[in-house]
Order: sequence, then structure tokens, then C-alpha cells
Amino acid sequence: MPIFMTAHYEVKPDAVDDVRAAIVEFVKYIQAEEPGSIMYRAWQNPSSPNEFVHLFEFADAAARERHGGSGAVKRFESIYQPQLLTGPVRFTEYDEVARVVR
Repeated sequence: MPIFMTAHYEVKPDAVDDVRAAIVEFVKYIQAEEPGSIMYRAWQNPSSPNEFVHLFEFADAAARERHGGSGAVKRFESIYQPQLLTGPVRFTEYDEVARVVR
């Protein structure tokens, strides 16, 4: 069964460019190396550019575990975690109710 999650976090304003660059590299890795990551999107709040939201869909629990245990996650965490402004990343898991894909 698919797993849907979000991650919300806020970084220090002077870290935004470094975190954005790290996100781009991280998502490239996911695209190339994680077939069980069905969807991964990262959004930045235009009115508060140091706030980010990531949306992800994993094929199953095994795909989520592979993602979470990857070296790419550890590298990404090493960049954004020291820059967190308002505490740890808030991860939330959701059940899908309905979907439109075009």
C-alpha cells in the first residue's frame, strides 16, 4: 500500500540558497536511484522563502525504509539540519482519500 508523507521545515534566511541547491541534488538522486519513491516534490513558500515543504509518495514501507536509510538522506540532513530555525522537521504521514493525475 502506498505511503504519503509531508515534511515541513524552516531554515535560517542566510541558508536558503544552500538548502535549495541541496534539495535539487537530493531530488536528482531520488529520481535516478529510488524507483520505490513514486513521487517526491519540494516546495518553497514564496512569501516566506526560508520555509519548505516536501511531499512524497512511497510504493510501500520497504521503499520508505530504503529512502530513509540512504546515504543521500544523510547528506541532505547534514546540510539542512544545522540551519533549522524553528525546531526539527515535522514529518506527517497521510492516507490518500482521492486523486487526480493529468
